[in-house]
Amino acid sequence: MISDTQRQRLQALARIVQKELRHLQRTDARLFTEPFSEERAATLEKDEDLAERVEAFVSRFGRLQDTVGDKLLPRYLAALGERPLAFIDNLAKAERLGLIDSADHWLELRRLRNRMIHEYVEDLRLLAKALQAGHEGVPVLAQAAERLLNDMKQRGWV
Repeated sequence: MISDTQRQRLQALARIVQKELRHLQRTDARLFTEPFSEERAATLEKDEDLAERVEAFVSRFGRLQDTVGDKLLPRYLAALGERPLAFIDNLAKAERLGLIDSADHWLELRRLRNRMIHEYVEDLRLLAKALQAGHEGVPVLAQAAERLLNDMKQRGWV
């Protein structure tokens, strides 16, 4: 049994995750109507709409990842009676619980987010490659969020 305070916090985080996931998926669909190539990346300085979609995608990708991994997952583990630990240890627990398929893949997506941000101005080839990999990582983030939310719903927490 969890406390009312835990339940309220989990419910608030669940609403935030659902909203962030919808926003990321919409931006992903608008940005990746075609593969993100080096040629598309080269148009970013002149194509303000594309540049804004890229910025929104990177921001929403990182935000969802942070909310699920840094906020929701530790509170979820605490509600289970687990002692939340360092980020990597929480990911390992999430993998053991079947909430994510691979802690290593999740960490790679975190590094990818950092590459999308830092490669923005430097190397268009690396930026295009990072953005395309981010697009391919959206289902991984969505699956983790949905698994957490579904499990919380089954437990009657949300």
